[in-house]
Amino acid sequence: MLAKFKQKCATAISQPPLFFLWLAPAWVLLGICRLIINTTPFKHYAHRLGVLDGTAPRTPLITHRQEARARIISSAIKIAAKYSPWEANCFPQAMTARCILGLYSIPYALFFGLRRDTHSNGNSAAESALKAHAWIVSGPVIVTGGASFGQYQTVGCFVSE
Repeated sequence: MLAKFKQKCATAISQPPLFFLWLAPAWVLLGICRLIINTTPFKHYAHRLGVLDGTAPRTPLITHRQEARARIISSAIKIAAKYSPWEANCFPQAMTARCILGLYSIPYALFFGLRRDTHSNGNSAAESALKAHAWIVSGPVIVTGGASFGQYQTVGCFVSE
């Protein structure tokens, strides 16, 4: 246990100052975004996600400096989500990333996707369920949501203005 604590401390010390600057605000934003998702119809905040740009998968071009910032912001959001007491799944993470990237004027594309999961229910019958996912990319950086283009059918994309 002490070795794991030392490893976490070493990892924390190696993080750039921007990571620590955004760790607590990302944690708070995750909660706010979760609250918005649970209490407000999507149509009331969809325009804040960016400009609706169809379903074509694309990534915006960014500079090397923007790429470095996007990677740091991604790390801060992932750590904040890991230690949040509320459910901080893909959608609140994507909304949080959109807010922080927008503050730095870093171009982004926020995607919504669906896939069909088929599970056997034990009686040789298969049940099929739709799984939804949200992820955000900025240039070559997958800010939140993992490498999802191959796993989900894109049904909507919002891009930065």
